[in-house]
Amino acid sequence: MAAKISVFCVFSTLRFLVTLILISEFSLIEGKTGGFSVDLIHRDTQISPFHDPSKSHYEQLNNAFHRSFSRAAYFKKRTSQSDSNHALDSSAQIQSYITSKNGEYLMKVSIGTPPVDVLAIADTGSDLTWTQCKPCSQCYKQDAPFFDPHRTSTYREISCESASCAAVGTSSCDDGNNCEYRLSYGDNSYSIGSLGAETFTFKSSSGKNISIQGVVFGCGHQNDGTFNETASGIVGLGGGAVSIVTQLSKSIGGRFSYCLTPLVSESNVSSKIKFGNNAVVLGSNVVSTPLIKKNPDTFYFINLEGISVADKQIAYKNSSSSKLDNTTDEGNIIIDSGTTLTFVPQQFYDDLQSTLKESINGKQVSDPNGLLGLCYQVEDNIKLPNLVVHFTGADVVLPPTSTFIQVSEGTICLTFVPSDDIAIFGNLSQMNFLIGYDLINQKLSFLPVDCTKY
Repeated sequence: MAAKISVFCVFSTLRFLVTLILISEFSLIEGKTGGFSVDLIHRDTQISPFHDPSKSHYEQLNNAFHRSFSRAAYFKKRTSQSDSNHALDSSAQIQSYITSKNGEYLMKVSIGTPPVDVLAIADTGSDLTWTQCKPCSQCYKQDAPFFDPHRTSTYREISCESASCAAVGTSSCDDGNNCEYRLSYGDNSYSIGSLGAETFTFKSSSGKNISIQGVVFGCGHQNDGTFNETASGIVGLGGGAVSIVTQLSKSIGGRFSYCLTPLVSESNVSSKIKFGNNAVVLGSNVVSTPLIKKNPDTFYFINLEGISVADKQIAYKNSSSSKLDNTTDEGNIIIDSGTTLTFVPQQFYDDLQSTLKESINGKQVSDPNGLLGLCYQVEDNIKLPNLVVHFTGADVVLPPTSTFIQVSEGTICLTFVPSDDIAIFGNLSQMNFLIGYDLINQKLSFLPVDCTKY
């Protein structure tokens, strides 16, 4: 699904200045040099309010695959839009941006004083955090009460002249010259509201609470469409100026990490996301690759050089039609926790599939759902190879549990799919890795671990 948001045209120099201003607009009440962790709840696990017990595990997987294709389409539109906006001259006063309301993980956060609990979609592909607020002239049904900015002592509205308003983008100002945001989605869903600043509270790894003042977020007063009633909005974890990660950057040292538990795990242990010193990835098996700064700055770009199957390396090949840059440019793939499958260019996928077929001694079958291209019959003697993913400076070894998944009784399929429009390193390939983002040193680190014990 895709969404459009009207924003002012902000050049890269202004965006950098805005980011510095935003970082200085909040203070950490406690644990300024420490860190904290928050549970990430996969939407299909039994502990998730999204969980539908009437659907089988295979039906839930198939739905997740469909969401991956929808999300990849959103990424394609966003990167296309960024390219076209970058080409416009300074005479354009208002730009249109796209954002997503689909994600695979939920995150709890408390907003206001006294704090009100909010369960929202945690999204590394979005920047603006927003929730439904009172008064709500037209809102979708949600299980939890709406956030009421009049019943908190720490809420303040953001002026239209503020750097925050310019950074998040706005199509209008209210009669009091306060900033308003407007999100309209491709499926006719939308969120319209006021840009505000409020105290956000997170549960720390020590069991204490970490409170952060002056976090810029959207207070939605008109929200409707295909939103799920168990979620109250979105927590933006992207790399843009108004994301939670950027706003906390000064106090968390620009670091966050997550460890995603396998979907097929019998454990009900939640995945974890950590911020600050707790997010540092250490160990003898850590490998790191540069984060590449590109437009749109929401996304986390890295550079894929190839993949090895046994002793054969397949060089990364792109298509001239791709919306990401060609192979001579850096940052040819996006790492994203909200996309289940991994998307690679068609020619590269064809080479990978051909090499895997040579390495796997099993009976090839078709995906019963018609979505995945390389599938095998489950047999006791089938042996699947490790894949070594060669990022710049980092060789990440993916075991078969990270690259193949059982999609129905008796059928396993490769979780890589072809796309000449966008390349995305999805979450099935990230599970059972501690993945650390160091936004100060522009570095992404991988450490293989058992995330159910992390």
